[in-house]
Amino acid sequence: MAINRTATPLVDVPRGLAGVVVTETEIGDVRGREGFYHYRQYSAVDLARTRRFEDVWHLLVRGTLPGAEDGAAFAAETAALRRLPEEVRAALPAIAAASHRSGPLAGLRTALSLLGAARGFGPLYDLDAERRRADTLAACAAVPTLLTALYRLGRGLGPVEPRDDLSYAANYLYMLTGSEPDARRARAVEQYLISTIDHGFNASTFTARVIASTGADVAACLTGAVGALSGPLHGGAPSRALDTLDAIGTPERIDPWIRERVLAGDRIMGFGHAVYRTEDPRSRMLREIALGFGGPRVDFAVEVERRVEAILAELKPGRELHTNVEFYAGVVMELCGLPREMFTPTFAAARVVGWSANLLEQAADPKIIRPVARYVGPEPPVAVPAA
Repeated sequence: MAINRTATPLVDVPRGLAGVVVTETEIGDVRGREGFYHYRQYSAVDLARTRRFEDVWHLLVRGTLPGAEDGAAFAAETAALRRLPEEVRAALPAIAAASHRSGPLAGLRTALSLLGAARGFGPLYDLDAERRRADTLAACAAVPTLLTALYRLGRGLGPVEPRDDLSYAANYLYMLTGSEPDARRARAVEQYLISTIDHGFNASTFTARVIASTGADVAACLTGAVGALSGPLHGGAPSRALDTLDAIGTPERIDPWIRERVLAGDRIMGFGHAVYRTEDPRSRMLREIALGFGGPRVDFAVEVERRVEAILAELKPGRELHTNVEFYAGVVMELCGLPREMFTPTFAAARVVGWSANLLEQAADPKIIRPVARYVGPEPPVAVPAA
């Protein structure tokens, strides 16, 4: 019996859904050919340069950029949510021990699920808009506490309790190191966090929206997004970009190392982006921050960037390849004292806000995301052989 494919008409799309519009959004967009991206109606880079993380968080999940009074109230509201339920705190040592080899991001998947249960997160399908938003605020506020606690427990250190009087970024660094950071480093990390809150329909954001379309709870949506982010082709590159600098080692090795990789067709971590055909605006801003710190590491990174572009122009004329966000993000985070194993978790501490905005938007649409696949296996039905 031949397969009847007329019941569900199939529409072919590019592999990976590249360029396929799957919904409409008011959250933001990426204009790859222009080298520009925005959160709602504001340039994301301008927001990173001029506003606090909490202000941009308010913009993403409440829809407006707050004034001073509303911004202070929102910062206080979210700061009060940083402490973990006792059931979650008690489980963290076991989660850290189990995820010791995989790192805090792997542990975050388990911890987020537990947080959702302990906080009583309900299915998005059953909640009104304000309760959905409240659940995202509780989850986002707790993520830095979870990540830093898992990191410290994995190294035999006790978790550092959050402080309500510190900003999101400063508190994150404080819980990670146990020392209050200086204002310059806290601001540098804050600008990085703002610049990576959201970035179009990337794999983790789309994952969060697919799960939200089923009506699942906030913790389920965010846990799925963390799983997507953990892949090295998505969120796992900042430390690998620093590995590139380490592998080159010294200025005299830059040209031969790059030439060898380019001629072999190898990927140079920290360069190239699936969307941008110009310089990544996030990289441009982070380069400025790195140059503000200065030092041999920064000078070396700038020279590597310059030579990669020059050698590509020579060996692969017409091919556009510029630094992406991961290249200078790694440099900046290293300058601010973050260990490499916390680079991608720090990315997650920012992106959780973007995921939340997207799942809230998706939850308002009752249509479940349900594509189809074309079956290409042996023609059924085939008689089942006897055992």
